[in-house]
Amino acid sequence: MTSFVGRRRELSEARQSLTRTRLLTLTGAGGLGKTRLALRLASEVKRSFPDGTWVVDLSPVEDSELLARTVVTALRIDRTSALPPMAALIAHLAESRSLLVLDNCEHLRDACAALTRALLAAAPDLQVVATSRQALGVDGECLLTVPPLSAPDPQCPPPLASMARYDTVQLFVERASAVVGGFRLTEEDRPAVAGICHRLDGMPLAIELAAAWLRVLSPRQILFYLNDRFGLLDRGCRVAPPRQQTLRAAIDWSYDLCTPQEQCGWARLSAFCGEFDLEAAEAVCVDDELDRRQILDVVSQLVDKSVLIRNGGHDTVRYRILETIRQYGRARLHQDSEETVVRRRHRDYYQELLARAESDWFSARQDAWFATLRREFANIRTALEFCLTAPQEGHAGLQLASSLWSHGLIAGGMDEARHWLGQALTLETGPSTARVKALWMDGWLAFLRGDTVVGRDRLAECQALAGRLGDAQSLAHAVEFGGLAALFENDFPAAAPLLEEALDRHRVTGDLWAQWTALFLLALTHCLTRDPRAAPMAQQCLALSETHDAPLARSYALWLLGLQHWLHGENRQAITRLRDGLRLTRSGCDLLGSAQCLEVLAWATAQEGDSEHAATLLGAAQTAWQSVGAALPGLGHLLHHHTECENRLRNALGDTAYDEAVRAGIELTRSQASDYALGSIAVAASNGTSEPAHTPLTRRERQVVELLAQGLTDRQIAAKLVISPRTAEGHVQRMLAKLGFTSRTQAATWALKESRLWHDSCAEESQPGR
Repeated sequence: MTSFVGRRRELSEARQSLTRTRLLTLTGAGGLGKTRLALRLASEVKRSFPDGTWVVDLSPVEDSELLARTVVTALRIDRTSALPPMAALIAHLAESRSLLVLDNCEHLRDACAALTRALLAAAPDLQVVATSRQALGVDGECLLTVPPLSAPDPQCPPPLASMARYDTVQLFVERASAVVGGFRLTEEDRPAVAGICHRLDGMPLAIELAAAWLRVLSPRQILFYLNDRFGLLDRGCRVAPPRQQTLRAAIDWSYDLCTPQEQCGWARLSAFCGEFDLEAAEAVCVDDELDRRQILDVVSQLVDKSVLIRNGGHDTVRYRILETIRQYGRARLHQDSEETVVRRRHRDYYQELLARAESDWFSARQDAWFATLRREFANIRTALEFCLTAPQEGHAGLQLASSLWSHGLIAGGMDEARHWLGQALTLETGPSTARVKALWMDGWLAFLRGDTVVGRDRLAECQALAGRLGDAQSLAHAVEFGGLAALFENDFPAAAPLLEEALDRHRVTGDLWAQWTALFLLALTHCLTRDPRAAPMAQQCLALSETHDAPLARSYALWLLGLQHWLHGENRQAITRLRDGLRLTRSGCDLLGSAQCLEVLAWATAQEGDSEHAATLLGAAQTAWQSVGAALPGLGHLLHHHTECENRLRNALGDTAYDEAVRAGIELTRSQASDYALGSIAVAASNGTSEPAHTPLTRRERQVVELLAQGLTDRQIAAKLVISPRTAEGHVQRMLAKLGFTSRTQAATWALKESRLWHDSCAEESQPGR
């Protein structure tokens, strides 16, 4: 009765699967549209089955003894036959070429498996498509997991014209039109609809139930009330099967099919947000009720039953739970009075992970730890939320927030880090070494943000509390914090002795990372005052980072050496060092390191006389500084050089050309900015187009850009190449990034100019599907 939306990739995969298997099982969580997909598939392939395509709805069947009889009825076999139902089925299907769709098998899994196995053995031309929240477990079974529909990013929703590319948006708008005649997606509703589709995990049932509320609510109101999604979505179609009438009913159905151990695991795993691995699951779930040996089995069964989604990783498999299913589990956890205990175990696991990262940070595993913490940050954030909202957890929250020091600084997450630190410092005011650490961390970030008033307040309290506690490590950090504050305020005579003292104190405590930061700040102080000790100290910073093979620290040391060369008029040496430092920042998300290198590269390039290039680099640096959330470009003394560079370039280029070049740099992505600074691509600001220094495209990407030049959309490109629209979109984005373009028009223009050079090579790979 309603239109079928999306699922082109899944339909294509299902059709291909039916060419090589006789049993295809569509699996996935409740409400994801397995039934609709199976019916659509059956409709599309029915011509291949001259003896019929039959659909059997098993959801009303509760007794497995009635399974064969239900299939007999659906196939319209003469029920007056003396043969038992199973024998009648075999006799009817033995010589036929038919497709049998068994819908909703999960509650009769064993019986469905036995029936399917027997029918496939007796009828060589029979094929079966099953829908189930769990695989049937029959030999030769091919599984196709039905994923959520694609949803836009609510933090950065696409333009109105591009919203319809997302299946969730298309579904919402179509169902909304049925409820409110003439409903059209408007610019005003765009953010709310993106938020609804994202909050509901791309789950078709939930989106349809939400759209039904447009009778009485606006999209913005629906999004607001989704804070209680089960309350809002507990009204549905009264003539639908009970499990499909409401969102809660759909998930209740899955929950009731789980064993008590699986139900317990589901509830406890709801403590996670985003992805997690088996080690984390064990840490959170194990107790007297579930021992460690049982966790693997519970996780395996929850994956099989589509409660958990398996995601492949580089080293280990990771799992995630859809937010709607997670909230259901969280409610069960609360009902069982386990929420505080389980969330405390979750908090302890991530606190210990951060402690290990801190102790091992200044090492060859710096990049690996950084990647790990980025991957786990959703769970770290969840742990912080628990600590800062639950009674008696304030001190743990202070420890957790202050452990974000290295990660928060390098990731550029200064605003969020300060948010957590501010809350923790307000909540937990008692004297402790954790408070000292949080004070100097928040003060350091305040100075980087240009908030010197807060920075000075944090410094005063930090120094007073460290002196009161007498802890050696706290005193060392407090002294270093004083040197940092003086450095940011250009009080170099005060900064140098404080940083020297801090370095000596850190050597006594044995904290290598703290030693390196103090040495770096001391070398920077000498660099800015043209002290001859600057160069050997900067080299010492580089040598220390290389000895411990710490790549992120090495990038900062190279930036410092580049700055040193530039201040002494050695532009070429400066550019070499800065580019080397920039290369090291590309592997992770070191936004601060990227911003620093791009900034000083612009100064050195300007002095070399390449004004347009320098102005573009300034624009790229500006974007990087904004991403970091730091005050451009940090130290007041360096801000003076930024202003001088800007004035020099305006005089050389004129205001119009300068603004165009800066704008071209601002529009570059982080990857494009690095490529541009390293000479991999060239950007022509004057006409708004970009030209690659070389064309590092794969042949598939060349095919894509050729089709793009013909004016085709991502969906049309996907159809031409027999790939999914999402894959086509990914090819387009990677192609734009490689060529340094910011729009499809630029790529199309370039492709038309260059097509003669590589048209023949594209023809070599014209076979679809590769």
